[in-house]
Amino acid sequence: MQLIKRITDSDLLGGDPACMQTISRYGSRGVVVDNKLNVMMMYMSKTNLYKLPGGGVDEREDAKEAFLREIREETGYEAEILQELGYIEEHKNRNDFMQLSYCYIAKAQQKVSNTMLTDDEIELGMEVRWMTLNMALQVMKDSIQKSTDYSTTFMFLRDKEILEKAVLVLTSAPRGSLFI
Repeated sequence: MQLIKRITDSDLLGGDPACMQTISRYGSRGVVVDNKLNVMMMYMSKTNLYKLPGGGVDEREDAKEAFLREIREETGYEAEILQELGYIEEHKNRNDFMQLSYCYIAKAQQKVSNTMLTDDEIELGMEVRWMTLNMALQVMKDSIQKSTDYSTTFMFLRDKEILEKAVLVLTSAPRGSLFI
């Protein structure tokens, strides 16, 4: 898997990039699309901001399995992974926290259950919103502009990079080739 982006404090605060050596957490996340290439975005009504589905990789869990589990928990949908995108490193020096996220494109199959949101996700008012690729890019850029929290801004920068990489893959693939 190849590096998509290394995000450091310099992306938020300027200055020279400083990378951490120890990974604090592994994540698995990405872009989920339907047959018409609409994107599944997670809307957080409390903050009026958007993010991509995904979360932490549990101990002894495969990163792909973790992404499919996170999709099911956050959205109630079953999905199939279409393609690996790469990985993103987030070096949050201010928090002494480094996250490495494995990133994928997945296709939503069918809704099979209710969501199983965490208390934090419930408090944020998290819900699924489907939108076009262009609209997803726009709401992600808007979320970055509106964000005032250090860690949350890292999340939005990460999700924007994943979404931009997925858009390149999805729009350059021959029509239907990813859905075979």
